[in-house]
Amino acid sequence: MTWIIVEFKRGLAQLRRWQTWAAIALFGFIGVLAYQVGRMALWTDSTLTYLRVSTRPCRQLTNGMIIGLFFGMIFLLFFAVLSMGEIQRYIQLSQRGATYQARRALALGVGWGALAVAIAVAGLYFFSTTCH
Repeated sequence: MTWIIVEFKRGLAQLRRWQTWAAIALFGFIGVLAYQVGRMALWTDSTLTYLRVSTRPCRQLTNGMIIGLFFGMIFLLFFAVLSMGEIQRYIQLSQRGATYQARRALALGVGWGALAVAIAVAGLYFFSTTCH
């Protein structure tokens, strides 16, 4: 039973580190972007429009647009996970003193994260132009 107390103390110790809060903030930011894109995607749902649940007049999407948006969301999540992995690698390498590899991991993490944000912003722009 003491293992629960030990694990709880380890969890609290992790909350004192800035790296934990940086990872939580990055997850939160990408989560908010993904939520906004998903919320806007529901505006274009034909069933919700038919039932008059969606109040926004939107253009009808073609199959190509729907497939593109589907793959865009898959790549958004893929790049977000990649960026989190690179940021974690940066933190581990910087603690070990491997500065060259740490800088490269940070650059890759920022690059993957920027790509994920760019996909989310492109999705938001697409839905804002599709729905009036």
